[in-house]
Amino acid sequence: MSAYTGADAIVYNGTVHGYDELRRLVTEWDAFLDAQGVRRGDVATIEGVSSPLACAGLIALAARGAIVVPLTPLPEAKRAEFLDVASVEVVIRIGDDGDRQAERTGRTASHELYERLRASGRPGLVLFSSGTSGRSKASVLDFDAMLARYRDTGKPQRILSFLNLDHIGGINTLLHTLSTGGTVVTVPERSPDTVFAAIAEHRVQVLPTTPTFLNMVLISRAHERHRTDSLELITYGTEPMPERTLRRLAAALPQVRLKQTYGLSELGILPTRSKGNDSLWVKLGTAGFEHKIVDGVLWIRSEMAMLGYLNAPAPFDADGFFNTQDQVEVDGEYVRILGRTSEIINVGGEKVYPNEVESIVLEVDNVADATVSGRPSPITGMVVAAVVRLHTYEDPWVVTRRVREHCRRRLEPFKVPAVIEVSDRDQHSDRFKKIRNPA
Repeated sequence: MSAYTGADAIVYNGTVHGYDELRRLVTEWDAFLDAQGVRRGDVATIEGVSSPLACAGLIALAARGAIVVPLTPLPEAKRAEFLDVASVEVVIRIGDDGDRQAERTGRTASHELYERLRASGRPGLVLFSSGTSGRSKASVLDFDAMLARYRDTGKPQRILSFLNLDHIGGINTLLHTLSTGGTVVTVPERSPDTVFAAIAEHRVQVLPTTPTFLNMVLISRAHERHRTDSLELITYGTEPMPERTLRRLAAALPQVRLKQTYGLSELGILPTRSKGNDSLWVKLGTAGFEHKIVDGVLWIRSEMAMLGYLNAPAPFDADGFFNTQDQVEVDGEYVRILGRTSEIINVGGEKVYPNEVESIVLEVDNVADATVSGRPSPITGMVVAAVVRLHTYEDPWVVTRRVREHCRRRLEPFKVPAVIEVSDRDQHSDRFKKIRNPA
């Protein structure tokens, strides 16, 4: 950060904070942590929104060798679960007014993964999964190994921080941007208009986000109400992208390069190269990563892979490859992500990938969004079910018939939704990832 004196570091609540200020905040954090007796190897939360103060606190904790558990404001029951799973020893909370409070929980964190970090004198990072398909898993990562990924600096860019510091995507945005002397632009809420207003006002060049959010942008037409001439790149990941959504996005923003990313909390963010703006085929990079395909499933070995889970077995093989549980197709050097094995719908022995059906349903007139999952069936074991959201109200029976007729023309019979529900409720998590409930 000392190399970027005078440059903009973070835009928060519309105010620009420079690298000089960020360094000053880190120094203030050092004094605060000293006063609270936070030592190397302590397991400490930092709770709050992605403000300059929170970013500086994360840096200060890592610099002194603590094991950091970044959390955003959570329902009390979920927060208590995370504190318990992580065996948090020091709780640090940042109030809306910037006030910092720290307290000892009385716990002693003695997990074997923590002891490995302490023995090596290295800082740690604990990240919780979204838990959309079950209980949240807690990954323990070596913070030094993560930071090594950002030693090769690139050109500074103005990058919107879409995901928070409790997610690998938010951590990646922060570390990548600060390591290059770029500017992190935060938003108070992740609505299409708020995000695209920030892009216009702060001349954002890169928008990392999710396919679900990008579909929301297309539905709302926020990109038509705000200037997008500064925007050079949109990266998307965390879930499969419907082909229909990608084609519409490429047509709506022809001057913007679209790039599929791939990453997991357990492995970090891989370097990738999309085959084209309107292609779902992606080449996985090898800088610090290796991959293999076993029975159609992607396995990855990473130099910054997690040490393990605090609350679950870690699916590494004997050679250190991690089972991503993502089904893929292969075309030479490129792979296409089909979806998680847990989300595959088995209809009488035939595999159905939700993303494929969703892309076809999105072609139907007046359908704004679609979420596909499996429902139990006494005859075929499972059937395909689709929840659709409309642009404008229409008789659900008419919509159901139109969706089913279109799917019969475009899909094999076992892929056609047997259950179709019209609903206005959100179908995504707070990380803008689709929530499916496979049986």
